[in-house]
Formats: sequence, C-alpha cells, structure tokens
Amino acid sequence: MIALEEVCGRFPDLLPQDATLWIERQWLRAEPAPGGGWLLTEVDVARLTLLVELHVTLEIDAETVPLVLSLLDQLYDARRTLRALTAAIEAQPEPVLRAVLDAAQRHDRAEGG
Repeated sequence: MIALEEVCGRFPDLLPQDATLWIERQWLRAEPAPGGGWLLTEVDVARLTLLVELHVTLEIDAETVPLVLSLLDQLYDARRTLRALTAAIEAQPEPVLRAVLDAAQRHDRAEGG
C-alpha cells in the first residue's frame, strides 16, 4: 500500500485535492490510512495515472471522465474475458481446439470479416 501523498508527488501537475475528489467521486479506490489520509494499491496507482492522463494532460472535463472510465473498464473486462477464454481453448485436446478454431473462422467469414 502506498500513501496518496507519496503518489501525488510523482505527478507535478496533480493537486492533492483533485486526487481526494476522485476518491470521493469513486473514480479512484483507496483505503483510509490509520493516521489519516489514504492508501492505494498498485492497481489504484495505475488508475490514478490514467486519471491524471485523462483529466490533467488531455484536459477531459469532469463530466466526461466517468463515461471514459466506464468504457475503459468495459474494454479491460472484455480483454480479461478473452484471455481466459483463449487459455481455456488452448488447454483443450487437439480435436476440440481444431473444431473451435474452425467454427470461429466460419463465423468470421459469415460476418464478413
């Protein structure tokens, strides 16, 4: 766990009150620190980095950020699901693997891909 203040120090353009607001808006997850303040996991630090890029660097307004975050979260979830499906398919015996790949190719051709 990393203190929010420490993480904010990595981003010269990030105001600590912006990071606190992002926690309040639930754009960023954090756990209360025993002595006050907030603690972040490495995943939360990555999310904070994304928020800095979106809001500070790209100047995406506060009303649009939740939409962008939602779309990115959906994309990341789809990628995780695809990786899990790929691993499950690759673990199958050769005849099953070949049948799945053939069916996927037929579907792709039928869809015009």
